[in-house]
Amino acid sequence: MYAGLEFGAECYCGHKIQAPNVSDSECNMECKGEKGNLCGGANRLSIYRLELSQESARRYGSSIFKGCFHRPDNVTLALPISAVIQNMSVEKCVDMCTEREKTLAVLGGNRCHCGFPTPLFSLHEPEDESLCLHHCLGQEFETCGNEEYFVVYQTQVQDNRCMDRHFLPTRAKQLVALASFPGAGNTWARHLIELATGFYTGSYYFDGSLYNKGFKGERDHWRSGRTICIKTHESGKKEIESFDSSVVMIRNPYKALMAEFNRKYGGHIGFASQAHWKGKEWPEFVKNYSPWWASHTLDWLNYGKVVHVVHFENVKRDLFSHLKGMVQFLGLKVSEERLLCVEGQKDGNFKRSGLRKLEYDPYTPEMRASINELVRKVDAALRKRNMPGVPDEYMPR
Repeated sequence: MYAGLEFGAECYCGHKIQAPNVSDSECNMECKGEKGNLCGGANRLSIYRLELSQESARRYGSSIFKGCFHRPDNVTLALPISAVIQNMSVEKCVDMCTEREKTLAVLGGNRCHCGFPTPLFSLHEPEDESLCLHHCLGQEFETCGNEEYFVVYQTQVQDNRCMDRHFLPTRAKQLVALASFPGAGNTWARHLIELATGFYTGSYYFDGSLYNKGFKGERDHWRSGRTICIKTHESGKKEIESFDSSVVMIRNPYKALMAEFNRKYGGHIGFASQAHWKGKEWPEFVKNYSPWWASHTLDWLNYGKVVHVVHFENVKRDLFSHLKGMVQFLGLKVSEERLLCVEGQKDGNFKRSGLRKLEYDPYTPEMRASINELVRKVDAALRKRNMPGVPDEYMPR
């Protein structure tokens, strides 16, 4: 729980502090690896307490720490299963809620509550973690919250409230595109839309690997009318005008190009090799694909009949409200319980692991100058349509 820094270069770890306080001025040695910060002194420790989230991530890898939250107004309705646990610990509460097949384990002092995220307890308003820093009776180095502020973990139990999916009961009269440049998160958006609506999405293409992963609409002809929207990367006038409306998903070009390069050379959740990044493939790819990133959006804005623009980064930041907007655009009634269920399993099976991130910037100054100009064009086109421009992180500094 505690980290102690001494002599500018020594680190000690423990769950208790068994030493008296001394004057801050006695911790006067600069950290060897971080100039300007102090790392203790001669026989003196600068002591830091781990944040609750860090502590929990370290100790409870089988469950996910969600944060510190204020007690809901109606605990019985919000969290229907509850029990007092003698010598309470995080593990005991998580085990109890896992046994009861609930996705949330909620600790409030010596009481353990179990349930699902609902509008009564949505987990959308986390509190400062310091309000939950009350030791568990059964494990003094763990934090169990109290009667007013609850510590929340997500168990390994799958929330099945949004897992049922079907084809549309009656054939759709209008065709809705889910359009994006490759690498901009189309597959992820399909996963979110299917969970949020309960209906399969379709595709302009046929990808057997996606069909085998559960996208059952992948095998239908895109004009079948049995799916809620249709994935497409097309950007020609004729192809765009064959749809009645469209959700257009845009992603930061620097991230989208790298994601598509990884998919092209490593599959949906794999990676391109170092030889591909270092060889002629990457510069050639950027030269050919970066103009397409811009023209794709510009064409959909120009030729699309009714266009709803969504930015990948905004969905990641605030999934609930942006996914809700997509569901409403698709003409369906919003189920907040389904949306809360989606938040708990938003990644699905299509998140590329970050373990093999490049340790260098693959973009040359010339590449960046060209891409930055394309970003400005897309930003101007969005604003011309009275839409918000691109997120700040796209814009060149």
